[in-house]
Amino acid sequence: MKYPGNINSLSALPIDYMGLIFYPKSARYAGDLEPVSLANMPDNINRVGVFVNEDIDTIGLLVDKYNLTYIQLHGQESPDFCIQCKERFNVKIIKAFNVSESADLEKTKEYIACCDYFLFDTKTPQHGGSGEKFDWEILKSYQEQIPFFLSGGISDADIDDIKKLSFSNLYALDVNSKFEIEPGLKDIEKLNNFITHFK
Repeated sequence: MKYPGNINSLSALPIDYMGLIFYPKSARYAGDLEPVSLANMPDNINRVGVFVNEDIDTIGLLVDKYNLTYIQLHGQESPDFCIQCKERFNVKIIKAFNVSESADLEKTKEYIACCDYFLFDTKTPQHGGSGEKFDWEILKSYQEQIPFFLSGGISDADIDDIKKLSFSNLYALDVNSKFEIEPGLKDIEKLNNFITHFK
């Protein structure tokens, strides 16, 4: 999210998280957003700051500026870095992993003690935002207890398939590009229709 009016409209929907991307190379970069734009966001919506290989001091400044409650780390951040962020900023940590085969899930074992959630996204040369899905069958290999967000090209065409998923630790759906009018601008009606199938 990056547009104030769009943020206000989305805040009226029954959502649990709203993401602000602080990766300067992203078309959805929200670093120019004025914090007052979030003033009307209900307290029950968690503010997630998305970072890619950012230095910890910059993350801290943005946590304070936007009152972030979650940090999503989408780069090559180490387990130690995750612990530092969690303890220093008193936030919950979502660590993203790019997936194209079962072997990609092995990396999660290093992060069990330092993260609250994992996020599984499609492996691409970019750090997410590809709009492409990976083979969800791969997640049958995930045996850890950390709950996860499912991400990567989810659209309203996936509703029936999502309802059939039986992963015990599937915690949330991360939807983005398939519900956009343009990068960072969400189609509120389309999102609302999608959400009604799961609430």
